[in-house]
Amino acid sequence: MEITYRRMVLEECDKIKEINPEHYIGKAWRLVNGMRQLVLIDYLEKDWPNGYEEHYDSLRKTLRTNGTAFGAFDTNNRLLGFATIDLNLFGERYKYALLDQMFISKECRSMGIGKKLFWLCADEARQQKADKIYICAGSAEDTIAFYFAIGCLEAAEINKTLYESDPRDYQLEYTL
Repeated sequence: MEITYRRMVLEECDKIKEINPEHYIGKAWRLVNGMRQLVLIDYLEKDWPNGYEEHYDSLRKTLRTNGTAFGAFDTNNRLLGFATIDLNLFGERYKYALLDQMFISKECRSMGIGKKLFWLCADEARQQKADKIYICAGSAEDTIAFYFAIGCLEAAEINKTLYESDPRDYQLEYTL
């Protein structure tokens, strides 16, 4: 399959409807008695976490403010995956850019699309003089394995607001 990667524009936000966000979560990372452990979840997320509108609105906000979205498109211009980087830098010890969203259509996972989108976001953050990328990663075992495989670590500095928005998320960072 031939895939083209490029910046997305505001008028393309509705293309995220072309992505199948379904995700089976066998195990997920949870704090149990103060220790992070994999626990059995056995859950099929059939739709967008927190609903399509939240992700659509977030994508539009990112593109309208200080952020960039990259998409992976097939030869028919169908969106296979996208990632967004919010370049409103934050942090006390480091300048963090937020990897705000990354979704790959179910049938296109494990094809390297997520890695390529991540590297595009990393290059964009590097150009904006960020030190690190901050990621509030869903705690599913395969999601965390993906981020660790590309070199992410647990965040050295926790953004309290982002953490409190979903304490089950795994707070990660990638050094640029």
